[in-house]
Amino acid sequence: MVFGEKLKNERKQRGWSQEELAEKLYVSRQSVSKWENGQNYPSIEIIIKVSDLFGVTMDELLRSDEELTKKVIEASKQLAYPRLKFAFDVVFTIGLVLLLFKIAAILLNKFTSLEIPLYGGSFLWNFGPLILMIGAGIGSGIVKEKYKE
Repeated sequence: MVFGEKLKNERKQRGWSQEELAEKLYVSRQSVSKWENGQNYPSIEIIIKVSDLFGVTMDELLRSDEELTKKVIEASKQLAYPRLKFAFDVVFTIGLVLLLFKIAAILLNKFTSLEIPLYGGSFLWNFGPLILMIGAGIGSGIVKEKYKE
């Protein structure tokens, strides 16, 4: 049984009209109609709401409909991608801040009477920011390619 049929059967068992179901899901009646007729599929958020509303597992809703299963998998990848991308952006930003701090310290030491020490050794300050920035760039590229598939 495909998703649309399952949705229609569950709705009818409860004696709800398409309009009533639409109100419970905060969507239009036309959306419910399109889902039931297989013309369109709901978003992952709506599928979760349907699962909760009818007291069925997401597995029961998705297993029977291969096309919807593919859509949900694709949507979950898109939800995961921004989090990973954000993590790599943070690492890149940390590397950039360290690099800018090093440059500022060198310039201040050279052109003023301030003596700002760079603790941690020359390797950390010379290669640390570079490693963070390159690593984050590579990681971001890998994530981007992985979620394109």
